[in-house]
Amino acid sequence: MVSNPADPLTSLAHGIGSQHDLPISPFYAFAGAFAALFISFLALGLLWSTSRFHGDRSGRALPAALQRVADAPATRTTLRGLGLAAALAVLLHLLLGPDDPARNPAPGAVYVLFWVGLVPASLLLGPVWRLLNPLRTLHRLLRRTRRRPGPDHPLPPRLGQWPAAAGLFAFTWLELVAPDPASTTTLLIALTVYGTAQLLLAARFGEGWFDDGDAFDAYSALLARLSPLGRRSDGRLVLRNPFHGLDATPERPGLVATVCVLLGSTAYDGFSDNPSWINTLQTSPLGRTPTATLGLLASVALVATLYCLCAAATRLVSGPHPRPLTAFAHSLVPIALGYLIAHYFSLLVVEGPRTVIMAVGTDNASGPAPLLGPGGLAALQVVAVVTGHVLGVVAAHDRSVRLFPPAKAVAGQLPLLALMITYTIGGLSLLLN
Repeated sequence: MVSNPADPLTSLAHGIGSQHDLPISPFYAFAGAFAALFISFLALGLLWSTSRFHGDRSGRALPAALQRVADAPATRTTLRGLGLAAALAVLLHLLLGPDDPARNPAPGAVYVLFWVGLVPASLLLGPVWRLLNPLRTLHRLLRRTRRRPGPDHPLPPRLGQWPAAAGLFAFTWLELVAPDPASTTTLLIALTVYGTAQLLLAARFGEGWFDDGDAFDAYSALLARLSPLGRRSDGRLVLRNPFHGLDATPERPGLVATVCVLLGSTAYDGFSDNPSWINTLQTSPLGRTPTATLGLLASVALVATLYCLCAAATRLVSGPHPRPLTAFAHSLVPIALGYLIAHYFSLLVVEGPRTVIMAVGTDNASGPAPLLGPGGLAALQVVAVVTGHVLGVVAAHDRSVRLFPPAKAVAGQLPLLALMITYTIGGLSLLLN
């Protein structure tokens, strides 16, 4: 959300508020990040010579009783009902509530409980939005009302996750660029347009459309790749090493675009409260919204360009590969997660409870005191960013030793290491400067 820094709506978009006074030394932050990345890279090169991740073929099966409860029709129906009820509650607040985010919980429900809350929910429970998604439920209900539903049209394979990437970009534009994103009118129009488009496309392509066509279904499923709870290829519910789930990320068209939208939009969010950028928005002859849109596009394009250059360099060093772009795209997921935690942790723990209190009938509800002081928050942000990059290095190395001969596997990691360092410099700079 691009707004005046003094605007109370700013906190709905910027999860950690102003980042210019975080009490941590940039020298120690950068030194620790470089040390973590280089040590990880050297240790992996010396000690990790064969692939250890097995995708969706691994995991320890949970008790059969728990599996039956999780897969029971009653459980799934209850979750779908909860998702539909929550969506209806948000719509009612948008239709009947005041056009003031300080007294209407709907903006907080969309930008905090849903958008940010979906991160820990997916990490802990897997792709939960697949069951909670009210659009899936409405599609099923509408399909049952038709006497003779027509056959579903097959989705073009080359489409992949491109619709999800476009949907995620549209949502981040709404959150970070739109002139009045917390307005009830703005949210009603956005939700109506998006929901109608999704239902029409699902009516043509079937429920499978939501897997790659619904931005939030794809968003939840992507983050759930790092969940310790997952499904094996035989359908069993299992506890697993999250790296196995990450390794099973399908190499689909649009995967790189989806992850780059997450990374680029989060980077823009961190930069958008910089005084120089605010001054640019206020003085641009194009106007505030077009300039902010170009800034968001440029941020996503920069992240994507750096990754594509890295993929080309890896192919040049290690040899040809049939899928040079998507082969290492999964290694960007932990990086995106690290940025999401760094930018939105404070927003979730402060604005989330306030939104819930407001929704149950308390006007002008005040949020709880922050769980962490400025120093603790700064440390959490740095640790989240650096840990995400280290996990990305591990995932990329394991894929590299699987795809390339031993003599070229480590050398092929050098472009990826350079990419991780570049992303780290950018991420920490946004947090600390």
